[in-house]
Amino acid sequence: MKTYRIAAIPADGIGPEVIDAGNEVLAALAEQEGDIAFDVTTFDWGSDYYRKHGVMMPEDGLEQLKPFDAIYFGAVGAPDVPDHVTLWGLRLPICQGFDQYANVRPTKIIPGVQSPLRNVKVGDLDWVIVRENSEGEYSGHGGRAHKGMPEEVGTEVAIFTRAGVTRIMRYAFSLARQRPRKLLTVVTKSNAQRHGMVMWDEIAAEVSKEFPDVTWDKMLVDAMTVRMTLKPQSIDTVVATNLHADILSDLAGALAGSLGVAPTANIDPEGRYPSMFEPIHGSAFDITGQGIANPVATFWTAVQMLEHLGQPQAGERLMSAVERVCAAGIMTPDVGGTATTREVTDAVIEAIRGRNTLATVETATD
Repeated sequence: MKTYRIAAIPADGIGPEVIDAGNEVLAALAEQEGDIAFDVTTFDWGSDYYRKHGVMMPEDGLEQLKPFDAIYFGAVGAPDVPDHVTLWGLRLPICQGFDQYANVRPTKIIPGVQSPLRNVKVGDLDWVIVRENSEGEYSGHGGRAHKGMPEEVGTEVAIFTRAGVTRIMRYAFSLARQRPRKLLTVVTKSNAQRHGMVMWDEIAAEVSKEFPDVTWDKMLVDAMTVRMTLKPQSIDTVVATNLHADILSDLAGALAGSLGVAPTANIDPEGRYPSMFEPIHGSAFDITGQGIANPVATFWTAVQMLEHLGQPQAGERLMSAVERVCAAGIMTPDVGGTATTREVTDAVIEAIRGRNTLATVETATD
């Protein structure tokens, strides 16, 4: 029996709802697998913690998280707390403090989920977007001077280091090599940003020589949005800067049907620290407490967590259960269904156990 220690940080909005659902599904999966277990410790950090203590997490938060095998993160953000406070107070300190420099966001059309793109079906849109997650536009360098004055100045400095760009390129090329098409697209804006972005392009060309079996091309970020919309079948693996990949991956989730199904892995590829797994969708305060939050992204990011922990079979079992449940039409309103979070979670658990929904699902997918 292999037991994995998981730090759960539900945080804000619908975060507690979907992380609770994810923990239930992981427990059912462990029961079915028989040789793995999850020891989950929940941390109450987030906006409620901020209102009580003036910080999003305690000063020794990273030290508390270090012993864990992985972090299962919900969402951060609240209407009455500035976004830069919530983001820089919790999520980014974990990503940067644990050097989770590879943000990996897979995208595909799940059976039963309708893409807004015409004539695009399951299998036509199957991407992985790799986001540089430690520097770039979110380095946190800059400042403001002469606040409130007519001559006020605000600067935001994007930092690109050779070490940082090289390692994310190697990660992206390695990932592309593992996928059947062995195709990578490098995204920049080097026509307008002629220093950091040109270096990004040059390092991509250098690293590509280490991967002669990987076909690669490069696109400007604005042209990439057009390609994603008009020629989704031409894309496989993508690597982009912190800001560009953040934007492109949200577009990717929408093109696949909903941000409610889009997962994220924040990975330290060297395994020095725990990696963090979270849904893309955010805190979604407009539906908090209504019981209709889509838990699929949280389940899918659990698949990424299982793969990272060396349990690909368990991950495959969970992903198969999610796909079969969605194919059966058991989905939340954001993807055209009428089911609640509870109903989707129960259906996935039953699919993991091989009961109840399977006959309906098999009929729907025949």
